[in-house]
Amino acid sequence: MHHLFTRNLPLSRFLVLAALVFAGCAKEAAKDPSKPERVKVILQSDWYAQAEHGGYYQALAKGYYAEAGIDVVIQQGGPGSFGPQKVIAGQAQFSMGRSDDMMLAVQQGLPVVIVTALMQHDPQALLLHEENPVNSFADLDGKAIMAVPGAAWIEYVQRKFKVKISIMPLNYGLAQFMADKNFIQQCFLTNEPFYAKQNGAKPKVLPIAGSGYDPYRVIFTSDKFAREQPEAVRAFVAASARGWDDFLKGDPAPAMALIMKDNDKMSPEFMRFSIDEMNKNQLVSGFPEKGERTGLLTRERLEAQVANLVELGMLKAPLPLEKFVSFDFLPPAPAPVPASKP
Repeated sequence: MHHLFTRNLPLSRFLVLAALVFAGCAKEAAKDPSKPERVKVILQSDWYAQAEHGGYYQALAKGYYAEAGIDVVIQQGGPGSFGPQKVIAGQAQFSMGRSDDMMLAVQQGLPVVIVTALMQHDPQALLLHEENPVNSFADLDGKAIMAVPGAAWIEYVQRKFKVKISIMPLNYGLAQFMADKNFIQQCFLTNEPFYAKQNGAKPKVLPIAGSGYDPYRVIFTSDKFAREQPEAVRAFVAASARGWDDFLKGDPAPAMALIMKDNDKMSPEFMRFSIDEMNKNQLVSGFPEKGERTGLLTRERLEAQVANLVELGMLKAPLPLEKFVSFDFLPPAPAPVPASKP
């Protein structure tokens, strides 16, 4: 079983070098003068095709991208997807990441820009057995957790809740968890609990977003593409938001069929579990009462994330928002529905 944690490994070890390698490989597709010119874009995903990419597959399957005037190809990821490098090199026009990782990438000099949110809230969580007495972050004091070493949330939780956590490197499996009722490991809300239940465990989760450390999952592009093809970026963002709303609120079958075509390890049962978790935790749509909606990015949340990274020592200095994000491509908020007369 493959897991999503590889997406969270620190970028600093390979970003700049890989960018230089990929930059020499970019090629432009030949244009056919006999056909109307349409902008072709490649979305480089961060992992193998799965329900967490469902909105993009739904927009593709339902023709939303075509209606918006763009031709979209979804390119599967996996270990070492190199999204930032491929975007910079022009081998892909969009890719997926986390807002905190993008801030660190820009600090290192990579010319990438966030253009929309994939998820309003991060699906990372701690996986525990139902019998485990840990029910809050304050309860973690003195505990050992299997997690990605160096993850920013670890230091954040230790500082905020005045706890000390021991970290063992994540091995991407569930064997230790299944064997030990007191074992705690990093997981995704949309993933590992399903397999733990299948193997007879009664899992519970502690969402890391509940600690206050809650980066966006984002879509980013290169500064160059955003500058040269703003209408294509705007069309992609709007059609993707439409795809996500349809995937999560309507019939997800069209996207699921494409996902299983790309990744034969996906099952309808597992994908429906992931969809249920995304809806239950409002990961993509966010909480309307907080003014959140699919695709939205806000200055306030991003400024707070910058402040967190500065306090944690991961950013050397406050990073101005205009260095790593553009709000120009977000679709306008939907008009309020008039109240019906009694």
